[in-house]
Amino acid sequence: MADYSKINTVLFDLDGTLLDSAPDLAQAVNQTLAALGRDTFAEDIVRGWVGNGANVLLQRALSGSSEVANNIDEQELAKAHTLFKQFYKACLSQKSVLYPDVRSTLISLKQVGYKLAIVTNKPGVYMQDILSDYSLSGFFDLVLAGDSLPVRKPDPAPLLHACETLGSAVEQTLMVGDSKNDILAAKAANMRVAGLTYGYNYGEDISLSEPDLVLDNIAEILNSLQCEVSA
Repeated sequence: MADYSKINTVLFDLDGTLLDSAPDLAQAVNQTLAALGRDTFAEDIVRGWVGNGANVLLQRALSGSSEVANNIDEQELAKAHTLFKQFYKACLSQKSVLYPDVRSTLISLKQVGYKLAIVTNKPGVYMQDILSDYSLSGFFDLVLAGDSLPVRKPDPAPLLHACETLGSAVEQTLMVGDSKNDILAAKAANMRVAGLTYGYNYGEDISLSEPDLVLDNIAEILNSLQCEVSA
């Protein structure tokens, strides 16, 4: 087993990793589509479109497919963005839930002294409300949203920026995510990465992206990091 005892910083994706936000996203997407006179979709279908940020989510919704059509009307897409922001803001934390053992894992990592950060593709306008609604604000030393930098995951820049901001060496940092975008970003940053088997990965087995760790439950990170926490 690889030695993770030197890790002192853990970066987390948000949607599909800490928070199952698909129910609220699906509601906002369908409200947007209905307002545009478009067909709506089952939550399970919309789940397969989540993970690349709001712009791609809406393009997939307008395409009715995970494959974005090449004939999307730019004016309709712009209107969809305006509507989606309004609808999603209104239902932001109605049905979303933290995944099992997220809170206890974050508590344990903070207790031991790890630096923690969120690195998400989610727009920053939603982050303060989400962190507050789910009582997550006190856990993270840094929250990097999808529009905090000019580029997003799978570009490695957000991960490297997080390390620089936190004063953490890349080799002492672990990225944790549910999507191949998280894996690709970490690999490009030469950072170790744990892939979670739940969440939103477009129906693809996360192990196919070859993360350093494949975890079924986020609490398994504690064993991998050889954390010793008090009860």
